[in-house]
Amino acid sequence: MITQATQARFDKEVAKYPADQKVSAVMACLAIVQQEQGWVSAETEKAIGDYLDMPAIAVKEVTTFYNMYNQQPVGKYKLNVCTNLPCQLRDGQQALNYVCNKLGVEMGGTTKDGMFTVQQSECLGACADAPVMLVNDRSMCSFMTNDKLDQLIDGLRGAK
Repeated sequence: MITQATQARFDKEVAKYPADQKVSAVMACLAIVQQEQGWVSAETEKAIGDYLDMPAIAVKEVTTFYNMYNQQPVGKYKLNVCTNLPCQLRDGQQALNYVCNKLGVEMGGTTKDGMFTVQQSECLGACADAPVMLVNDRSMCSFMTNDKLDQLIDGLRGAK
């Protein structure tokens, strides 16, 4: 499950911590696996736990706590729309509903072509810019009106 190249990347992360605190690299190891495989499976959680000498359930606790770790395969573009209270008060739920309707999926679903997965998200730390969304856990989009959502989705569809 974990290739030698992946293990070499793990080794580099673990080396940043004292030998008796290598479990501190768990988030980095999860990020590496997700970058390489697109998601983190139960088997991979176990492999990371074995590598870091920690129980697989402890790795799963990290994976399930943060929504940046995909626990199942996702589309090419993962759209996380903030639905925490401040965003709710500024049309966050409406933005989530609009994206789902535009793409023809339910919240948490992936489009049939595998291009988009739509998820709700807890606070993204940009309440003043609501409604906000995060694309592929990297790009923050602010003030997401229906027009801006259309532009974003259409632009991503057209990207190579």
